[in-house]
Amino acid sequence: MRRLVIDSATEACSVALFEYGASEQGEMIASSHAMLGRGHAEQLVPMIATLPGKGRADTIAVNAGPGSFTGIRVGLAAARALALAWNVPIEGYACLTLVAAMARAAHPGAPIDVVMSGGHGEWFFQPFAEDGTALAEPASLLPQAAVDRARAPIVVGSQAEALAARRGGMPVADPMWPDARAFALLGSYALRADPTPRYGRAPDARLPAA
Repeated sequence: MRRLVIDSATEACSVALFEYGASEQGEMIASSHAMLGRGHAEQLVPMIATLPGKGRADTIAVNAGPGSFTGIRVGLAAARALALAWNVPIEGYACLTLVAAMARAAHPGAPIDVVMSGGHGEWFFQPFAEDGTALAEPASLLPQAAVDRARAPIVVGSQAEALAARRGGMPVADPMWPDARAFALLGSYALRADPTPRYGRAPDARLPAA
C-alpha cells in the first residue's frame, strides 16, 4: 500500500510518498519540500507530479490545520480531487500535532509547547506532555497570551524564538514547521477520516442580522 502525504498549511509546503509492507510506519520512497511563504496553489500539484507515478497512492493524508487559511484550503482541495480521481480514502491530521511529534523526536522525554504563526497577528498555541498527549486544544492567541500560557522547557514552531525571547527563563527554542516527510512519527490515533479544515480562529466575516 502507498500513502501520499500533503502538507501545505503553513509557510512550508511538502509532499511525501510512503510505501507500507512489513513496517507499519512505512518507508518513505520519495518527497519534495520547499519553504514558499506564498504560492502554494501554484507549486503543490507540480510537487506531487514529481513523485513516482505522479504520487498515485492507495490512501491520502493531508494537514487540515490550524494554519494558513489559503494553505489549508489548497491542500484539502488537492487531496480531495486526487482521492476522487483515484477512488481512494482521505484522512486528515492536525498541524500542531505533527510539529509536536517532530519535537519529541528531537527532544525526547520533555514536555513541549508548540507555537505557530496565526492570522491577524495571533499565534496558534498548544501544550503537549512528555508522552505526546495534548494538554489542551489548540488556541489562537495574541502573542502575550501565548507567552503567559507557556510552561514547557522546550518551545517549538515557527514562533518559538519569538515566544522564548518574550518569556525569558532560558527555554529551549527550536524553530520548526510541519513536514510531510515526518509523517511516520504520527500514530494512527492522529488521523481522522473525512477531514474538515481547522482554521484555528472564528471567521472575521459575519452574516447580516435577520
